[in-house]
Amino acid sequence: MNKNCFLKNPPFSFFVLISFLSVIFFSCVTPPQKEECSRELLGNGIKNTGQLVKFFMSHKEDGDKEKAGRLAEYYVEEAAIEGINSDVAFVQMCLETGFLGFGNLVLPEMNNFCGLGAMDAEHPGEYFESERIGVRAHIQHLHAYATTPEVELKQECVDPRYSWPHKVKFARTVQELAGHWATDPEYGIKLNNLLDELSAF
Repeated sequence: MNKNCFLKNPPFSFFVLISFLSVIFFSCVTPPQKEECSRELLGNGIKNTGQLVKFFMSHKEDGDKEKAGRLAEYYVEEAAIEGINSDVAFVQMCLETGFLGFGNLVLPEMNNFCGLGAMDAEHPGEYFESERIGVRAHIQHLHAYATTPEVELKQECVDPRYSWPHKVKFARTVQELAGHWATDPEYGIKLNNLLDELSAF
């Protein structure tokens, strides 16, 4: 075939090839869509321990990365046992403790990561024997809010306040924790914003 003729009248197969290559190219350069963290208390979290730690450190560059890593592992493991969303539980821990800064009634040595029982100077909150047990109590308290009384825990109850939410509270999402878990009317919004941030990791 004459070269000039090819340039003026390229065969149909040439256009097919170019179209195919264009599709391949643009599909490769399209940025991946981020997966949103669920706002439901029940269910599985989508973030692994490494992603949870990166989120934590993005808020507190001088934070205790080793402790954050241990807690992330506990949250993922304990939440999976009870069917609780580990993403929600972890960001709630971050909010309640000021990213492990504490500073209010609850002290670090209490291993209380969600403000359980913290009301005033005479009632500073519950103490737990280890970090894992403290995380377990937090998960179980979320379970108490998110389920009805006939849904039993998989592990022995370590949350001394577990029975209380079952009597008067019920929450399916982080938004429904506002006014119940905490009196702050923007509590659900704060958790929602943290989950937005976590979704990017």
